[in-house]
Amino acid sequence: MAEKICVAVRVRPPISQDSSSGIFWRVEDNRISLHKLHGSPISGISYAFDYVFDETCSNAKVYELLTKDVIHAAVDGFNGTAFAYGQTSSGKTFTMNGSPNDPGIIHRAVNDIFQKIQMISDREFLIRVSYMEIYNEEINDLFAVENQKLQIHESLERGIFVAGLREEIVNNAEQVIKLLESGEVNRHFGETNMNARSSRSHTIFRMVIESKGTDIHSSGDYSSCDAIRVSVLNLVDLAGSERIAKTGADGVRLKEGKYINKSLMVLGNVINKLSNGAKQRAHIPYRDSKLTRILQTALGGNAKTSIICTLAPEEVHVEETKGTLLFASRAKRITNCAQVNEILTDAALLKRQQLEIEELRRKLQGSRSEVLEQEILKLRNDMLKYELEREKLETELEEERRSHKEREQRLRDQQLKIETLSSLVSDGDRSSSQGSMKESPTDECNYRGDGFKTPCFKAAGNVFVAMRSNNSELPDFSPLPDSFSNVADEDTWFKMNKGYVADFDSLQTTPARKVQSFPPQDITPDCSNDNYKEELQNLKRQLELVIKEKNKLERKHEEEVQLNGRLMGEISELKQELDVSNNSLEASKERYGSLEREFQLLKEERDSLLKSVSESSKKLTFVTDQKENILKDLNWEVQRRKDLEAEIKQFSVAFASRQRSLASIHGEFKSKIEKLRAENPVPLHKSLQY
Repeated sequence: MAEKICVAVRVRPPISQDSSSGIFWRVEDNRISLHKLHGSPISGISYAFDYVFDETCSNAKVYELLTKDVIHAAVDGFNGTAFAYGQTSSGKTFTMNGSPNDPGIIHRAVNDIFQKIQMISDREFLIRVSYMEIYNEEINDLFAVENQKLQIHESLERGIFVAGLREEIVNNAEQVIKLLESGEVNRHFGETNMNARSSRSHTIFRMVIESKGTDIHSSGDYSSCDAIRVSVLNLVDLAGSERIAKTGADGVRLKEGKYINKSLMVLGNVINKLSNGAKQRAHIPYRDSKLTRILQTALGGNAKTSIICTLAPEEVHVEETKGTLLFASRAKRITNCAQVNEILTDAALLKRQQLEIEELRRKLQGSRSEVLEQEILKLRNDMLKYELEREKLETELEEERRSHKEREQRLRDQQLKIETLSSLVSDGDRSSSQGSMKESPTDECNYRGDGFKTPCFKAAGNVFVAMRSNNSELPDFSPLPDSFSNVADEDTWFKMNKGYVADFDSLQTTPARKVQSFPPQDITPDCSNDNYKEELQNLKRQLELVIKEKNKLERKHEEEVQLNGRLMGEISELKQELDVSNNSLEASKERYGSLEREFQLLKEERDSLLKSVSESSKKLTFVTDQKENILKDLNWEVQRRKDLEAEIKQFSVAFASRQRSLASIHGEFKSKIEKLRAENPVPLHKSLQY
């Protein structure tokens, strides 16, 4: 779904209240405009954005309104980017990093991500973080200071990435904050006339969020879904554009300012091209700057993006503020198509590792599980570090091979040049010897040391006879005589020498020489000899220069050979280091396997313990139920006993009272009988006497 980039403007508190012409910036709802001192707006200088924050706004409000949705979308699988843009000393670093009392966007985003992850129970997460800076158009790793001048690569699997950049696997916000603090120590800062602690580089804090859904079945086991979400969140703190006249930069600061302004100018060109729309859009120069190349997806692709433009409200910065507002207006017209990034390959680190370890880590309890958790986290970091080092070594080895091939090609070219110069030197020596032979007087017919007589040319006049041997190889070109008019063919040769054929195969022929032009023979002999001497001197001087150049090239060739030897030694050392890294990686994998087996044993032990605990729980429940029943019966018996005791007590009291009443009645009855007996003495029957 297409959506526009969210753009907001934030005005920092003014540093001074000085105003010469009486103009100021006024914030009204989501609009900012330039006003005169008496309150009337200046026509044509009014801009509306998604949000406009005045100088009283806090970082918490900026985060809630502007970037919170982007952060939550990153957890759900969307790519996200948030960055601050503006002139130097306008509050970009404060907005992104904040202060202890008012944390910035980066710190709030980190805490918010882990809080949201804890609330999601149906997905598992793995988070990797990296921190880089672009200083003078060179990418440096802020987590590892030894990783300098890193290169940007692109692949179908990973997209645009920085090769050799260290990534740390994290599992809580406190760990990320510590890494951020360690990275800030390695960042480049400097002092200018406008800012005591000015950022001299662009920084990009990147979080790669990988998540996998889990289904909980009735048996209690977890089954992994095939689709894995991989999202990239970029939090960017740009260095501010600056004018040299205001900052007073010179030397190193001047060089830094030039690179900063150049990259921001390219960013502005990219924003301008993107704001024209798809139909009018021409080539977009992402590759003109490393900043725009890294942020290519965020600026015009698959990402949710929010931009906060910071302004300095002072009147002296009105022109810079207008430029920032124009940049924000163009960015507001850019449309991105963000979508959830789901993959089904093994490219994600979360799927390459055994996720069962993560599931067991949640289930295990006790001190030993915490130790194993730290070991697993450390092992993951080591494996990730070894993979990055291996990629870096492979890249360096490929570059060394390419440079080695180039050096070999240069050495071959130099060797060919040396051979050519050597042949020229030998030709020059022979030409000088031939010239000396030409200057010496000769007879008309001389004998040579090869055993035959030079033919006489008296009959033919002043001519030169040329004949090629039948068995000798054809040279590239033949030496030219002084004049083509005085060359005799083979027929003339036979006529002059009466059929004598010389054995030219026994002669030692000189190598072929390039064609040289000689003066015509119509001049006088003395003048020809003088010219020839002068030319011979020139040839000797040229020969000396060629010999010097040859020696120089030979020395250079020896240096190249030595350098080649050293490079071969370095390549062998790099190969050894690569082997050591591979061995370490293999050892780590073995250790990983042993830990996995140990986890499997722990899982089995846990299952048996859970089974025994379950049985014990059932027995305990049964005993508890019996106990409760017995207690109920006991309580009922106790209560019954109490009731019986009460009844017995009542009966005893009633019985005692009745006994007393019976005793009194018996006494009365006895007294009455006694009285009756006394009154009527009657003899008793025998049965009554007893």
